[in-house]
Amino acid sequence: MISVIIATENSETELVHTLSALVPAAAEGVIREVIIVDGGSSDGTEQVADAAGCEWVRIDAPRSERLAFGAAKAKRGDWLLFLRPETLLESGWHHEAQGFVERAARAPNGPRTAASFRLRYEAFGLGARLGETIAALRSQLLGMPYGNQGLLISRQFYQKLGGHKPLPELEDLDIAKRIGRGRMVFLRAAAVSSGETDDEGLVSGLRRAVARFCVGTLRLPASLAVKLHG
Repeated sequence: MISVIIATENSETELVHTLSALVPAAAEGVIREVIIVDGGSSDGTEQVADAAGCEWVRIDAPRSERLAFGAAKAKRGDWLLFLRPETLLESGWHHEAQGFVERAARAPNGPRTAASFRLRYEAFGLGARLGETIAALRSQLLGMPYGNQGLLISRQFYQKLGGHKPLPELEDLDIAKRIGRGRMVFLRAAAVSSGETDDEGLVSGLRRAVARFCVGTLRLPASLAVKLHG
């Protein structure tokens, strides 16, 4: 039913938890394969993937190209699930995902529909809760989930859209924009991220936030906004 594609780079610790959350779905036959496309890890990411029985591929390319490569390599699932290595799907997620796929198979426009998960942060405090609220509003109003919310899409629809474009960043918003708000469904199950901010300077962080705002809200093409993103 589902092929999972994860683009990694020095993701040893995060990948352990992410793959653990996929085990029940694999045991029930919902997940047919997991493909790890690595960008040149120097830690134990490959050992983690091998121990979990994942297919391992290594290419020196931006995340967008690694995701597209993984999708092309996936053969066993009619649906593709793109995940970040730091994203942990909450217990029972696969039941809702399976229900969505089955409904899509019955609906006339179902195969041209995609789904994403509700974002939840592990971090405590007001900042994390505010971030969750903003993510929920962005998702519901604009239909623009970020990459750490996961993306479940039929192989047929993904290929029709042209897959992930070769962008150095913002590939998550670019494909969400091409999917369109009316064709994006948000599942109740949560995709859990740490909620920790990257160690970046104020100017760099502001540039990235503005670039994502331009794509998500102002609908600026990602190929232009990525220059501001840096």
